[in-house]
Amino acid sequence: MAEFLFEIFCEEIPARMQVRAGADLSKALTDGLKKAGLTVENEHCYTGPRRLVFTADIPLRSPDISEERKGPRVGSPEQALAGFMRGAGLSDISEAQIRTDPKKGEYYVAVIEKSGEDSAAIIAGLIPDIMNNFPWPKSMKSGRSNFRWVRPLQSMICLLGGKTIEFEVGGITSGNTTEGHRRHGKGPFSIEHFDDYKKTLEGKGKVILSAETRKELIIEQARQACSAKGLELVEDEGLLNEVAGLAEWPVVILGDMDPSFLELPGEVIRLSMRTHQKYFAVRDPKTGELAPNFVVVANQDAPDGGVEIAKGNSKVLSARLADAQFFQSEDAKKKLIEYYDKLDTVVFHKKLGSIRDKAERVAALARELAPKVGADADAAEQAAKLAKCDLVTQTVVEFTSLQGQIGAQMYRRESGDADIATAIEQHYKPQGPSDAVPTNPVTVAVALADKLDTLVGFWAIDEKPTGSKDPFALRRAALGVVRIILENEKPIDLHEILGGHFMYPMKISSGSLADGGGYGFGGQIDFLIELGLIMSGGGYGGPENEKEGFFKSAIVPEYVDSLLTFILDRLKVYLRDKGVRHDIIESVLGSGEDDLVAIVNRVTALQSFLGTSEGENLLAGYKRAANILKAEAKKGDLPSGDIDTLSQTEALALQQSLSKAKPAIETALAEESYSTAMTALSELRGPIDAFFDNVMVVAEDKIERENNLRLLGLIRDTARQIADFDRING
Repeated sequence: MAEFLFEIFCEEIPARMQVRAGADLSKALTDGLKKAGLTVENEHCYTGPRRLVFTADIPLRSPDISEERKGPRVGSPEQALAGFMRGAGLSDISEAQIRTDPKKGEYYVAVIEKSGEDSAAIIAGLIPDIMNNFPWPKSMKSGRSNFRWVRPLQSMICLLGGKTIEFEVGGITSGNTTEGHRRHGKGPFSIEHFDDYKKTLEGKGKVILSAETRKELIIEQARQACSAKGLELVEDEGLLNEVAGLAEWPVVILGDMDPSFLELPGEVIRLSMRTHQKYFAVRDPKTGELAPNFVVVANQDAPDGGVEIAKGNSKVLSARLADAQFFQSEDAKKKLIEYYDKLDTVVFHKKLGSIRDKAERVAALARELAPKVGADADAAEQAAKLAKCDLVTQTVVEFTSLQGQIGAQMYRRESGDADIATAIEQHYKPQGPSDAVPTNPVTVAVALADKLDTLVGFWAIDEKPTGSKDPFALRRAALGVVRIILENEKPIDLHEILGGHFMYPMKISSGSLADGGGYGFGGQIDFLIELGLIMSGGGYGGPENEKEGFFKSAIVPEYVDSLLTFILDRLKVYLRDKGVRHDIIESVLGSGEDDLVAIVNRVTALQSFLGTSEGENLLAGYKRAANILKAEAKKGDLPSGDIDTLSQTEALALQQSLSKAKPAIETALAEESYSTAMTALSELRGPIDAFFDNVMVVAEDKIERENNLRLLGLIRDTARQIADFDRING
């Protein structure tokens, strides 16, 4: 095995792209080398602000390969033989070997011998292809080349066993030299192997190669700097990951800020530090409150120990926080509800109206959902109306990620209702698979209403996700609905909610909806009112030549089934991530259930049941019954009607067991006691096994055969009360 070292050196790579780029490079190289027949061992990838590095142990040459390709039978038509020879690279059929199979007779086999290839040649062909097709989220051209990279490419190292492998990418030829830190150890440096490379960079080059090592250094230095002043670092894993991607030679500096800024909400201070300046916040361990300090990570050893760097960063932070102070003082001149009318100036979507239109819809739906989730209806409606108001405050316009938080703070100063304040702050949650789900009942009502309104609205205007494109984050909204319902265990009839009560407020002109400046579908208003798709009225006011109205729920039903399927698809993803078998999920969804809590409870009980010997054997019995019915159905119509007198003991015993189990399962399902339903189903195992062991199902006697088939149909129908067992593998 020989050491393979590859470095891509370029201008600064955005920190957020580095880890993914390293993983993509490592996978592409490893997969490509293995596909070429090379063994890849001890592979490692390193990422930094200006470089991606891959190293591994590989053989110097790929192995010789002997491959056999089976061909047609001896005596096959000329056309079949010609195709076989073409695919196998044979010039004449005599070059193939003849093998004999006891059942199929003689057939041709082509033995293809492939010589190995030098690894250097494989790498020289592989790397340009990988780099020319690298999946950067954003890339750019530089110079006269059409080659695209995240930032201008500077150089490449490519060594195998200490020898340089030459190739060209984007006008740059690979070699054995690299550069270090821009100020402290620029170089260039000639490299012979990885140990030499690492030692040189981290010594003369002043570059810490490993991102993990840089993170450890940053956090250790930051804690020490804070501890020396009696302070405590506010640790932030996301920020740590980012600054480790900004500094090749990280040096931590503790800075000061004006204590008067501590009057600002902590969220504003931390956001200004974190998002705009990449600073860590610092707190007083005695009080737990933020301290008038910050931690900045420089990319150099400053001659004065970082004094001037700290002063400069303090000035920048002060300017940012002074703006925040002004915005907050201006926002506080009004109550939160006074911003409600201003929401009409912000368009949610041109076909769905303004943010205020959305807020009104969400408030109505939150009121409807409130009793279903154990919330106070008045509180849910009020919270929904206030939830978006901070979007038009100056603070949120400047610090957009504080939406919800600023509104909650404003409301807490005005009122003591903690439930409404919590709903304002958390109604956007969950915003991703790892985000926490709200549990406060009022928040649950508002969060569900907000997400369901978004989904129904975009479905109604036919703006559904397509392929990988989801510009309105509808998959995230649907997953949010799934998680809120399941993790709070709130049984909700989604079909009723989606299709029963939605109305979409919108202004509509007396001309066509498409041309008259209104929102929604094209067509004449009077015609739509006549169809019942629009209900006039609504009290928006406006020019005399405008009529006003709502989309009535009649417009929605054609979209309900499609939207419900979309939400259930998110449920499938959620359950698969929890380790639930996909076939069991499909079998339960096939029953037509749309109560997510009931679906999950049924899926959980069924997976547990099928993991037992009773479940496995019962599934085998069901499959046997279903297969016989399918085979008989191909011969003609299956017998219908009631089962006549059964002559065999085992058949009679099975009928009696089914007659007992069917109503027991129905009762258990009605009570959503799925473990009880599984117990009732499990009691059929013995009678079904005995029936198949002792009864000739497809008997010669017509009456006996038809009764047996009716009995099999009863087995199938009884099991299908719980799930569609045809969809379960086994």
